[in-house]
Amino acid sequence: MHTVLRSSTREVTIGHDQPFCIIGERINPTGRKAFAAQLREGDLSQVVADVEAQVAAGAHMLDVNAGIPLVDEAELLAQMIRLVQEHTDLPICIDSSVVEALDAGLSAYEGKALVNSVTGEDDRLAEILPIVARHGAAVIGLANDETGIPETAEERLAIARKIVRVAGEHGIPPEDVVIDPLAMTVGADPEAVNTTLRTMLLIRDELGVNMSLGGSNISFGLPHRAALNAAFIAIASAHGLTSAIMNALAPECVTAARASDLLLGRDVWGASWIATFRAAQPVA
Repeated sequence: MHTVLRSSTREVTIGHDQPFCIIGERINPTGRKAFAAQLREGDLSQVVADVEAQVAAGAHMLDVNAGIPLVDEAELLAQMIRLVQEHTDLPICIDSSVVEALDAGLSAYEGKALVNSVTGEDDRLAEILPIVARHGAAVIGLANDETGIPETAEERLAIARKIVRVAGEHGIPPEDVVIDPLAMTVGADPEAVNTTLRTMLLIRDELGVNMSLGGSNISFGLPHRAALNAAFIAIASAHGLTSAIMNALAPECVTAARASDLLLGRDVWGASWIATFRAAQPVA
C-alpha cells in the first residue's frame, strides 16, 4: 500500500517496499524558546535555516508546526508553509491540533500534504477528516481516543481500525491514512517499546496501512538519545514502520534508517547506501 505525497514539483512515496521516509521534525517551536520568541516577533529566518539544514541532511519531507501561545496560529502556519515552499520542493507534513490552522495551512500548500494528525475521538474525526478530504490530503491517525493512550497493542489496533473505517466514510482511502502506533518513553515504562512494536505488527498484518510516529519519543529523559533513537528506528522498520517524524540532523538516526533499507531489501544492491557513502568522501 503506497501513500503518495506531493509538492508542486516533487513526489514522495511511503510504503513497505519503499525507502524509509524521514520526516524532519525541526520546524517546530515546542521546546525551543528562542525559536518560539522569534516566531512571535514575526522573524521567520530560523525557518529557512531549519529547511536548509534538514534538506542537506537527507530529509524526504518536512514537518511544519506553528503552535505557540499568543499568536494567530492559522495565519502563522500558512505564512510558514508558503516560506518553506519557497526554499524547498520537499513535500510537507502540516502539524497542528487546531482545526482552523490545519485548514489555513492546507489552503496555502501547493500539492498533496500529510496532515498531522487526528485521534480516534468521534468529535475530532468529525472535525478533521472533512478538511483532509476536501483538500485531497493524507492524514496521520493516532491510535488513542477519549480514554487516553491504550496500554495494550490490541486496544491500539482497535482505534486504528476505527480511524481507517471512518476515514473511508469521508472518502479518504486506506492508503491515505498513516497510523501512529504511539511511541512512549521507555524511561517511564520498560515495556513501552515492546508494546509499540507489537502494535506495529498487528496493524501491518491486519490493516496493511503505512505507519509513522515521533522517532525521538522513546528516549525522552534518557542520556545518549540519538543512539537510542537510531536503534529504535532500525528495529521499528523491521516491524512495519514506514516513516517517522524524527531528527534529520542526527546522523546516527538517518544512517540507521538508510542501513535498514539496505538490510531489509528496500535498497537494491545497496545503490543508495553506496552513493551516499561516495558523496560524503572528500574531493581529491
